[in-house]
This record gives sequence, C-alpha cells and structure tokens, in this order.
Amino acid sequence: MNVWRKLSGPRRAVALAGASALVAGGLVTIPVTAAHAATQCDVSYTTNDWQGGFTANITIRNIGDPLTSWSLGFTFPDANQRVTQGWSARWSQSGRNVTAQNESYNGSLARGASTTIGFNGSWSGSNPRPTSFTINGVTCNGGTPPTTAPPTTSPPTSTPPTTAPPPTTAPPPTTTPPPAGAKVDNPYLNARGYVNPEWKVKAESVSGGNRVSNTPTGVWLDRIAAINGTADSQSNGPMGLRDHLDEALRQNAQYIQVVIYNLPGRDCSALASNGELKADELPRYKAEYIDPIAAIQADAKYRNLRIINIIEIDSLPNLVTNTTGNAGGTVMCDTVKANGAYVQGVGYALAKLGAISNVYNYIDAGHHGWLGWDTNFGPSAGVLREAAGASGSTVANVHGFIVNTANYSALREPYAKVTDSVNGQTVRQSKWIDWNYYNDELSFAQAFRQELINRGFDRNIGMLIDTSRNGWGGSARPTAAGPTTSVDAYIDGGRVDRRIHKGNWCNQAGAGLGERPKAAPEAGIDAYVWIKPPGESDGSSREIPNNDGKGFDRMCDPTYTGNARNGNNRSGALADAPISGAWFPAQFAELMRNAYPPLS
Repeated sequence: MNVWRKLSGPRRAVALAGASALVAGGLVTIPVTAAHAATQCDVSYTTNDWQGGFTANITIRNIGDPLTSWSLGFTFPDANQRVTQGWSARWSQSGRNVTAQNESYNGSLARGASTTIGFNGSWSGSNPRPTSFTINGVTCNGGTPPTTAPPTTSPPTSTPPTTAPPPTTAPPPTTTPPPAGAKVDNPYLNARGYVNPEWKVKAESVSGGNRVSNTPTGVWLDRIAAINGTADSQSNGPMGLRDHLDEALRQNAQYIQVVIYNLPGRDCSALASNGELKADELPRYKAEYIDPIAAIQADAKYRNLRIINIIEIDSLPNLVTNTTGNAGGTVMCDTVKANGAYVQGVGYALAKLGAISNVYNYIDAGHHGWLGWDTNFGPSAGVLREAAGASGSTVANVHGFIVNTANYSALREPYAKVTDSVNGQTVRQSKWIDWNYYNDELSFAQAFRQELINRGFDRNIGMLIDTSRNGWGGSARPTAAGPTTSVDAYIDGGRVDRRIHKGNWCNQAGAGLGERPKAAPEAGIDAYVWIKPPGESDGSSREIPNNDGKGFDRMCDPTYTGNARNGNNRSGALADAPISGAWFPAQFAELMRNAYPPLS
C-alpha cells in the first residue's frame, strides 16, 4: 500500500454526468464541508443486461486528494432493482439505496488512481441506470438512463466483469434461469458432469485409458495464472477457468468441479505441494485469486451450470495436527495458525463464492487416517466451523465437505473393522490402526458429518469422498480377514489398503482406481467423486528444477525411510515421478491395472 502526501487546500469541484458512457464531462463548484473538503471523484457505470438480471461494472477514479478509504453510494431509479451478489467491495442495500465500502486491499486511491468493483443484480419491469453517485458523501458524476428498454433475450457473452479474462464465443444457455438463490440439495443427483478435455487427451494417450476418459474430474486452480490459463485460438496451453466453464456449456454439462487451492503458505506441512503465496500474502490471495474467480463464476451466462468448488485441500486440519507439539510439526503451520491466513482465507473464499446462487462450496476435511483420533476429530471440526464464520462468511455458504481428496484411504474395509477383537484384544491396538476410531473413509465421513452438524452446520450438509485412487484392486487385494494369531496379523492380512502406513500420501505403489463417480451412494454422502485426476503426479521422486514453485518432498522418494508423521516407515512412493500436477503415465497405467471395481 502506497502512502501519499495529503495535498493542501480544499477541493471544491465535483464531476457532472457526461454522455451515455457515464464518464464525467465537466466540473462545478459546491459548498464545502470538512467531511469532503478534498474529495473529487469520477464514476463509470456499465451493465450487461438480460431478462430479469444484469451484471454491473463500476470504475471509481479519484481526481482529488489521496483517499485511504472510500464508500460509494447510489440510488436505483426503480424499486425492483436489487443487488444479489457483489465483489471487490462490501455491498449493502436499503430500499433503493446501495452502498459499497472498500475492502482492506483497495481502500487507498492516490490522485488519478482508480479501482473497479462490480455486482450481479436483478430487476423486473425495467432496469434504468443510476444517475448520481457519491464517494464519501460527495457527489461525483452521473449518467442518463438507457433510452431503449433492456433486452429480453439471454445475456450477451461479450462483456464479463472487468476482473475476469476475455470470454470465449461459446453461446449462453437458452433455458430459463432458476430463481436467484435457488439451490438443489444434492448438485450431483441426476446431473451430467463436466469432462475436462485436457485430462481426457492424457488419459487416452495411455493404452486402455479410453475406458475411463469420459469420467468427470476436478479442474485445479492451483496458482493465480491458472485462472486465465494460456490457451490460444489453436487450443495450445492450459485452459483457464472461463475456458472450462464455456466448454462445460458446450458439453451441456450440468455441473463442473473446481478446486480452489492457493492459500498463503499453502500445505504448510509438505513441500511438493507448496504454493506461490507467502504466509503473509492474504490480501493478495483475496484480490488476485479469489476475487477474479468469483467474478468469472458470477457471470450470468453460467447461471444454469452448477459450479461445485472444492475449498482448499490440506489446509485447515493442518492447524490441528501439524503445529508445534505434534509429531512433525512445522514452523510454517505455526505461522499460518497465528496470523489467521488459513481461517480468514477460507472464510473469504466461502463468502465471495457462496454468494453466487449456482455455486456449491465443499470444504476439505482431511481423511480418517489423519483426523480419526479423538484428539484430532473434534478440534478439526471446530476449526472448520471457525473458518465458516470468518471474513464475513456464515455456515450458509457451506454446502458440504469432502474427505480423502487426492488420497488413497480405502472406501470400505470389508475384512478389518475397527470394532473387531482378536483373542480378547482390540484391533485398535494394531500398528496399522494405531488406536484410530476409524478404518475406512465411508465410516469416517458419516461420523464426521454428524460432528459437523453438532458444531452448527446445517443438518442437510452432504459429504463427498474422493475415490479416484483408493480402489486397491488387482491380485494383491485380500478376499478374507487375516489370521487370528495376533491383531497385527489379522489386520494386515485382511486390509484392502496396501500402503505401508496410513501417513503415506505420495504416488503410492499398488494403488488403483476406485469407485466411479456416483451420486447419493450412501446415507449422508452426496457423491463419490474423482477430484484428483488419476495419473497426475503428487510430487517428484527426486528434486526437479521448475518455474512453478513445486518443491521436493522426501515422502515422494521411494528410497526415503520416513519421519514422525508416517511412523518412520518407507514412503511407498513410485519411482521416476514428475513434479506435482504433471502427467505420470506409468502411474495411470498402474491405477487402471489395480482398479476396483475392475475395469472391463
């Protein structure tokens, strides 16, 4: 934030309305009060209208003394005009009067500086533009209402919010939009999912990949540059968010899954998945990452597409399990817990994205091998509840939670239940279970859902389980419980999860594709999903220099003998792996071989 010298002497001029472009065309003098002696301002207001709704983009330019904060005010000409969702400001409406107050990151405006904000709105009858604007109570410029009636057709695709990248030419949907704020209980039920064409091409490059290449997978926005992508007219380079949304419309998909994954100090307990933002860059996370995503997702042409956001995997549980005092605790986890980067960042994402009527937010909630102990179970639910109420959010912005994201924990353990005993000894005492209260993801997800409801979340929240790599089929899959000679023999002989340790998370050898995506498979479960695109690496098996900020984590090294977080066991990782997110065809081939249910 720049600090500017306050200019001396009162400013007495304010901008008048210009032509239809709504830019100031002249100056007049008005009586000066102490409250606005040095304020001059210029406001540009443009809209993209369709029947019953519109997107407004507003540019505020300071032409007076430097401002450290601002409050924009205007009055809708029609009583039926409403702000339904806004971005880059704190919006409120009372009757026809609208107020937008600056966020912490855009309050300072030097002389000549400008900032752009916007909102989605609704109308009935007509949609005239406001004719007068104020900044900090001082009248700026205005504009004339449109001389023709607003269009009654679907919204054009040529004018998205100005914080969004240029749109593509995909046509908008022609169906009638749902009422503002109307959401279905389960966005996956009886709905067709979006197939990422970039992953489809990779999958089909491996022999047999066409058997699963039409499966919906997550679109990962793991850095700021991923929002816009680098695709050109020849489709070279990664697609951006708007490209994916437009492609979803072209496919006539009914839902798309987007992974929001770029917190400051991201994944504070790992190295392979570290992000681009430093631990103290929460303002940048808000302004350069979440705000542009919200602006794109709020574009009216996507209003009939269910946008399912997976919010910040591997984040909030770290504040419970990987801070000082826990095995393998890190300084970075201590830092983001102390400065609130994770709690406030997730809260901000929930508030901005949850305000969009066709968006469904699911927060990452770890997995049973991470949070299944009572020392982690309740405290993690508490942190999730805290984040849901941070930065202006409420629990109403949370549609549900997801477990096992990008992980390998078995969906069900049919032969090794946590309630079993061997020769009078509980199997929770075995090395594999290690006193955990859960031994598979389904039982954990259902129990954790109830704990979250007890903490204040809506009783209708749903859970998602990522089954993209937890099938554990093939010849090594057990068909019965192990021998009863000891609790370890019983558990190890009958468990379908063949990892060396539940703490192993990187490119696990022997893993297979799990249950295919399926809506409402069990009580309390909205869907089995493939959020992690199978075949995309978790991290490199050796240090590989790169420009993506991807570090080298020894847990991805097959020769590594472990640390406190995995009980000092071998990593179980595959060799010759590329950096995280890169295509790993050998892993994809193995996942298909070990799929359960098997591939036909």
